Amino acid sequence: MSPADRDAISLSFLPQPGALPVEWRISDDLVDYGTAIAEMDDRVARIIAGEACEQVWLLEHPPLYTAGTSANDGDLVAPDRFPVYRTGRGGQHTYHGPGQRVAYVMLDLKRRRQDVRAFVSALEAWLINTLWQYHIRGERREDRVGVWVRRPDRDATAEDKIAAIGIRLRKWVTFHGISFNVEPDLEHFSGIVPCGVTDHGVTSLVDLGIPVTMAENDSVLRAEFEKIFGETISL
Repeated sequence: MSPADRDAISLSFLPQPGALPVEWRISDDLVDYGTAIAEMDDRVARIIAGEACEQVWLLEHPPLYTAGTSANDGDLVAPDRFPVYRTGRGGQHTYHGPGQRVAYVMLDLKRRRQDVRAFVSALEAWLINTLWQYHIRGERREDRVGVWVRRPDRDATAEDKIAAIGIRLRKWVTFHGISFNVEPDLEHFSGIVPCGVTDHGVTSLVDLGIPVTMAENDSVLRAEFEKIFGETISL
């Protein structure tokens, strides 16, 4: 049993009986951030209106920085390096770019469980269980959202962030979601203070010695998602 399996059982966000499967959408090409936000907003509006089913959209963005609702302008170290987008998700500054899997998670919690804090914990459990499939122990931190990996190869207290979480809800429908570092250019994170944390670094699967492709990791993400959130169907 993985470090998060027990939590995942208690954090189950399975839909009500008879619900349609979640659409599992993957974009192969880089997706412009503004275009993605517009499509996500439209999809959320249609889910609220009962005109569309839930969806998880997996994609990669061109290199860019985003600033969440709690972002500190001083954490944007290199404002002219990449485009910077102000966004309505929770959290601070983060980086998106090629080699990082972004998953926009659009679920109707009215049909599942109306508990925002538990939903964030369920997203963390999803990522932790995914990492466990590579025999990597991902961990939560009470004082910072996301998933962290200890780095005893450097020193006893060193740890790096491998996945970020930033969400927003509209009428109990979730949007934005998670970013998971598969093989991004980690130097690109130097243009910001990632999520406002100065004492720790960032890492990726490849940086940890796991030579996995994006497609291979998508399969693991999907299998672990279904354990917590239910059946998916390819779009």
